[in-house]
Amino acid sequence: MKRTLKIASLALLALALVVPVFAGGSKDAGDVIKIGVFEPQSGDNGAGGKQEILGMQYANYETPTVDIGGKTYKVELVYADNQSSNDRAPSAAQTLVSAGCPVVLGSYGSGVSIAASSVFGDAGIPVIGVTCTNPAVTLGNSHYFRICFLDPFQGTVLASFAKNQFRATKAYCLAKLGDDYSVGLVNYFMEAFGRDNCIFETFPDGTSDYSTYVANARTQGADVFFSPVSTEAAALIIDQFATQGLNIPLLAGDTWDSNVVLNAARGKRIDLYVTTFYPEGGVPTFDNGMKRWINSDATAKTNNGGDDTIAAVSAMGYDAYYVALEAMKKAGSTKAADILRVLPSLTYSGGVSGAIAFDRNGDAARDAAYVKKANTNTGNWDSVGIQSIK
Repeated sequence: MKRTLKIASLALLALALVVPVFAGGSKDAGDVIKIGVFEPQSGDNGAGGKQEILGMQYANYETPTVDIGGKTYKVELVYADNQSSNDRAPSAAQTLVSAGCPVVLGSYGSGVSIAASSVFGDAGIPVIGVTCTNPAVTLGNSHYFRICFLDPFQGTVLASFAKNQFRATKAYCLAKLGDDYSVGLVNYFMEAFGRDNCIFETFPDGTSDYSTYVANARTQGADVFFSPVSTEAAALIIDQFATQGLNIPLLAGDTWDSNVVLNAARGKRIDLYVTTFYPEGGVPTFDNGMKRWINSDATAKTNNGGDDTIAAVSAMGYDAYYVALEAMKKAGSTKAADILRVLPSLTYSGGVSGAIAFDRNGDAARDAAYVKKANTNTGNWDSVGIQSIK
């Protein structure tokens, strides 16, 4: 039986909240515990944010209640759209603080996570980052945790892959100006690849024509093209690769692990590789259940890009929800301070992306990344393998 999501009605100044469908339980179903969802549902990273939210919503559909200190609580997801904007992120965070959420999940996008961090920290609210991979997210604070690998690791994996797989000696690297995630990851890639062997360029916000950047990669004799930017920019870069017939491998990080990117690449003669957190098929019971759930509701399917492909960010959102439940159960409390107290020593062994535990910085102990190649004929990802740093 399909459950219906209780929509949380919130307002803060002129901030518009985009509230997706789903969550289990009825409006008056006894005691309620709120989990804040701090994610982009609009802007450059809106597509990825919606897919990350879908994992949380599926987990909430699957497990709509939690037992805390001998009492059963209905779990309510409360949403705040950070709009993929560092400027708007603090207001979105304050919305969740004002709503009384004792724990928050998110965000897709390191920049917005960093921009809003102090709002959560000042309120004493723990945040469980899902796929925000920049080291600065958890650096110097005790309230931000995350379940994903970090960009120094991901950048090194990608650089090693470029060298070992393609014998690349020159890399063209493209990032978005002012974007913590793409600029940071490109820098870690260049550090591992060798900065003297990299051509580095940035594009400003609002760019829609990437023809010059792709042409520059060709002109300067690059062996690989690395651009871990938003899915919106990814589709346009892919179009230029096909238009200009640039026949070198196109590499990206976890943001490109999306069916939005797959659809953009379908039918085109390009070699596209991404690193990611979870491969579809990794846990068949999870994949099959989530596919059924996505196909049961038109809005969920739309938010997943129009099909039932399982994005790695959805798997990570699913795991983050259960980590939050585990923290509440371990704390035996619904108070933010008690949840924050137990998170550093928390271990969650049931993650579909693997076991989750935090180091002294609040980062997950992750030592492997999945590499996938876009199959431009079938519109699916083909597994290349698991990559780690020796």
